[in-house]
Amino acid sequence: MSTIKSVCFDLDGVYFTPESFQRFKKALSGNNSEDVIEHVFHKSDEILNFKKGLISENEYWDYVRKSLKISMPNEEIFQALRDAYEVNEEIVDLVKKVKEKGLQTCICSNNFETRIRELNSKFDFLKNFDVQIFSYKVGVAKPDKEIFQSLVDACGVNPDEIVFSDDSPEKLSGANELGIKTFVFEGVPSFINKLKELEVL
Repeated sequence: MSTIKSVCFDLDGVYFTPESFQRFKKALSGNNSEDVIEHVFHKSDEILNFKKGLISENEYWDYVRKSLKISMPNEEIFQALRDAYEVNEEIVDLVKKVKEKGLQTCICSNNFETRIRELNSKFDFLKNFDVQIFSYKVGVAKPDKEIFQSLVDACGVNPDEIVFSDDSPEKLSGANELGIKTFVFEGVPSFINKLKELEVL
């Protein structure tokens, strides 16, 4: 019998297709180089602070407009975000199967307020998750073990009763430190096989 009580899913690249964020970035890219786009959306202090809830939406999107030399107002940016994203239907079905098994479904995600709000308005996906841990709400980001401690506390179970998968191996270190069962997300078939090995499915 499985000892797993909570199954935690990542969002970008797992619940939402890997192509989704790429489409969004392309919609805002203007005439900028890949390096500039990469910096603005992945590496800048502004995006890292936005994902930790340390700066406001307006501050971050003002930074994006200035850095990319674009004039799109917030609502156009938010519309572009909604238009760019699609769910991975296989993962959506898997989340529902996990719930049907009586296990907790969880999110633990480095994310920012705009994306969660706008995508939930489109897909109404948050209702599928019993526990929702977002970096912008807890003020720390993966792989920091503090975000995973927030997950453990919210689930109300032991760390080794949680399984967590992420498409970025480097994001797993804090979870491993706490004793959460982890593996790298390498596609739906291998994800299902891992859950079967753990007797979740």
